[in-house]
Amino acid sequence: MRDTDNPRLLALTSSALLLPAYTPVANADAPPEVAEAGIRYSKYQEDDLSRNKVILGSNERYDIDIYQAHLLTPIADDWSFALDVQREHMSGASPWFVGETADGGAAVFMSGASISDTRTYVGTTTRYYMPRGNAGLQLGYSDEDDYRSKSIGLDGAWNNSDNSRTWSGAVSYADDDISPTQGTIPTNVEDEQKDTASAWFGMTQILSQTALVRLGLSYSVSNGYLSDPYKLLDQRPDRRSRTTASASWRKFLIAPDAALHIDYRYYSDNWDIDSHTLRGEWHQTLGRFSLVPYVRYYSQSEADFFSVIADPAQRYFSDDYRLSSFGAVTLGARLVASMNNWRVTVAGERYRSDNSWSLYGGEEAPALVDFWRATLALDYRFE
Repeated sequence: MRDTDNPRLLALTSSALLLPAYTPVANADAPPEVAEAGIRYSKYQEDDLSRNKVILGSNERYDIDIYQAHLLTPIADDWSFALDVQREHMSGASPWFVGETADGGAAVFMSGASISDTRTYVGTTTRYYMPRGNAGLQLGYSDEDDYRSKSIGLDGAWNNSDNSRTWSGAVSYADDDISPTQGTIPTNVEDEQKDTASAWFGMTQILSQTALVRLGLSYSVSNGYLSDPYKLLDQRPDRRSRTTASASWRKFLIAPDAALHIDYRYYSDNWDIDSHTLRGEWHQTLGRFSLVPYVRYYSQSEADFFSVIADPAQRYFSDDYRLSSFGAVTLGARLVASMNNWRVTVAGERYRSDNSWSLYGGEEAPALVDFWRATLALDYRFE
């Protein structure tokens, strides 16, 4: 019996992610039997900044509409082809720099509400299936007004003789061109470039008929222009190396006909940022429906060149809140309804961040973000 014929393993291995991409069920040695297609719409809305945290400019932040389409089809006995298309439109304001208020506190100068941009991404995956494994080639191209990215990736998976263990690996490379739009706020550069190389290695072990564990280790390094061209006080090192270790546990519970997913990730980079991410999901089967509530906790330390009000006298400096110390909690749920060849997914989540929720010390950045995200998806199997 193939893995995908086992509903317990389906519950154990189904995707834990809402966005940004479709994530098919992992299956090391079997191509899809029929074609599948899907469309998805997501709405991302950041909360307005409190007026007492803004010195100048609009307090309205980003609002993003995301449209996605996906096609996966067999193209021969041992091959499959997948096409992913994504288009995003964003508008709103973002923090330009942090200054000192009259009472000695810190608040934000915003970019204004005139920022508007559209991004289009096209990606393909061609995969070859062997008796005990598979190998895939990914190509991607992303284009927006001020940013173009080209990427290529290779991945593979291999089962042991009794299919109880799967070894996986992947490498990728991305080449990005940055051409900041000269608008209402000045930018420090006109044309820049960066590249990123990544490698990942993982192992999945079936522990019993109702449980499995996954371990993963990844490393990536970026070189080139890594500052934010739309921030006034932002000068970052031109090299960033990142290491990530992850562990996942899946347990199917027979009596409630449900599965518990627990995921943990540790991240560290050479900018002195460490982070921990812990996520739990409950996959409850309700006849034709599946309800998945989840909770996620995130904590990170600040970069060694971050300060609430940047000091341009230093070699490297930044007041970007994304490099500060903070913690964040996400609460969400998704409901999946399956009807013949159709599957409808409705999902929503709330993200909130706060400096005091971090496991690390550091001053609070005034521009920490909170947001809502909602998704509606429709998928069809051509049987």
